[in-house]
Amino acid sequence: MDIHDIRALFTVIMFVMFIGIVFWAWSNKRSRAFDEAANLPLNEPEQPRVEKNKEALQ
Repeated sequence: MDIHDIRALFTVIMFVMFIGIVFWAWSNKRSRAFDEAANLPLNEPEQPRVEKNKEALQ
């Protein structure tokens, strides 16, 4: 087994991992969790803005 065989094996392993991640990400079981995660920034409650006292900064 020389370096070219190792590189070819590594390429095949990485390709299989890539296909696995794609199937995992696009599976129907995960879509609800991903939709919830995508909406997290929009679901945060509004924080009242705190006006900083200009005198305290000087």
